[in-house]
Amino acid sequence: MARAAAEAGAADIARARDVTSQHILDAGAYLFVGPENLAALSGEMKEMFDRTYYPVLGRIEGRPYATIIAAGSDGENAQRQLDRIATGWRLKRVAEPMIVNFDAQTPEEILAEKQVSDRILQDCAQLGAGIVEGLRLGIF
Repeated sequence: MARAAAEAGAADIARARDVTSQHILDAGAYLFVGPENLAALSGEMKEMFDRTYYPVLGRIEGRPYATIIAAGSDGENAQRQLDRIATGWRLKRVAEPMIVNFDAQTPEEILAEKQVSDRILQDCAQLGAGIVEGLRLGIF
């Protein structure tokens, strides 16, 4: 889903574990794409925010952001967690939250490779392209 969004928007993509504070400072907008894990943000995504939060605090206010959560149940708590972090950074949400529910409830379903539908990938691509176009046009 992250690749579909990045390719459509001709934007940079990075795994959470590789993101540095400088990446956050250099970006004009953010599309946070991550999995729900145990009804919260994945550990890798949370750790990225833990590492970068204070070094960029007070330096990125007003920048646009959007989110895509890959959920096994409802994804709402992971979304709330991410929005609270973005609120602390004073980011501006520019698209409705996108939660993709894979409804994986058994150990086998949770561990299985997920198949993302073409429709969802198109939605991700539109979101990525929309953010890049909004920046280009100076809308946000």
